Amino acid sequence: MKEKGIDISMDKPKMLTFQMAQDADLIVTMGCDDQGICPGPFFKPIVDWKLEDPKGKPIEKVREIRDEIKRRVQNLIAKQTR
Repeated sequence: MKEKGIDISMDKPKMLTFQMAQDADLIVTMGCDDQGICPGPFFKPIVDWKLEDPKGKPIEKVREIRDEIKRRVQNLIAKQTR
């Protein structure tokens, strides 16, 4: 992300709370169904992008995953603004 001018070095993953889910217009998960612990199906609307976990992957693969997330977010935003 630093290559793209975004510093996430101090960011940490956050657990999805019931209140966060209630307040959300849409919940996007990224392959948590594969882990068998996805809370998303209990809430609606939900979209699971089924993306690979970048942890431990070579930097080239991490870049591919990052760029795919960017594409999907841009598409999601474009759909919402129509």
